[in-house]
Amino acid sequence: MKTVNMHEAKTHLSRLVEQAVQGEPFIIARAGKPLVKVTMVEAEAPRRLGFLQGQASIPDDFDTMAEDEIRQMFHAAP
Repeated sequence: MKTVNMHEAKTHLSRLVEQAVQGEPFIIARAGKPLVKVTMVEAEAPRRLGFLQGQASIPDDFDTMAEDEIRQMFHAAP
């Protein structure tokens, strides 16, 4: 793993970060003493569909539930 001193890291930060994103982490050192390791952040796993399967139910008449009440609300005389 590549080690760079603080001054070099400040001067070439964009290039070093791009290399880290490409899978080449590096260490920043001060006076030869390693201080931090810079690595790529792994992306979060995408949410998967169906993770609540079997934990909830939708009634068969879901599309028509309360249709009479809703119709009355929109067609009621003012």
